[in-house]
Amino acid sequence: MTKILVLYYSLHGNTRQLARHIGRGIEQITDCEAVLRTVADISTVATSQLATASDPIVSHDDLKQCAAMAMGSPVRFGNMAAPLKHFLDSTSAEWLSGTLIDKPACVFTSSSSLHGGQETTLQSMMLPLLHHGMLIVGIPYSEPLLHTTHHGGTPYGASHVNNGTNKQLHPDEIALAQAIGRRLATTACKLNG
Repeated sequence: MTKILVLYYSLHGNTRQLARHIGRGIEQITDCEAVLRTVADISTVATSQLATASDPIVSHDDLKQCAAMAMGSPVRFGNMAAPLKHFLDSTSAEWLSGTLIDKPACVFTSSSSLHGGQETTLQSMMLPLLHHGMLIVGIPYSEPLLHTTHHGGTPYGASHVNNGTNKQLHPDEIALAQAIGRRLATTACKLNG
């Protein structure tokens, strides 16, 4: 079984929804298993995430055991959220040992507006993955929805726009999240084949 880590931080549940759909896309590929994990909240003010998280907190062993990784965060001023960055900052041992070298990865995000910094957030998450030697997988324009969607979804990764009225993912966002999950899993299987 090819285990693919879907690592995310989500305070209000939107990024968690994307993680679930990426996981569904992963599991559409034979012999692939999505392993959903979240990161611990580091804020002393917003501690409700720990009480409502439905997925286990990530461990460093999860990084060693995965064949690929999808990583997601809500937009925070055009960057990833601090709890995810805090976890990544703790992965020096994995960087030194090359744990993630040549493993495929993709990124995903959610924001409260269409031009709220989704693409810079996706790129900010790619940087530490590149330093770890991971192979970045995006959404190619062979996915027809990238040409027509007026909701989330970019060539950099899956995304969701929640402007206060559409808290649920749009069908386009769901389809693109599952597409990147399938692409990540297919790439991992080819590399491990």
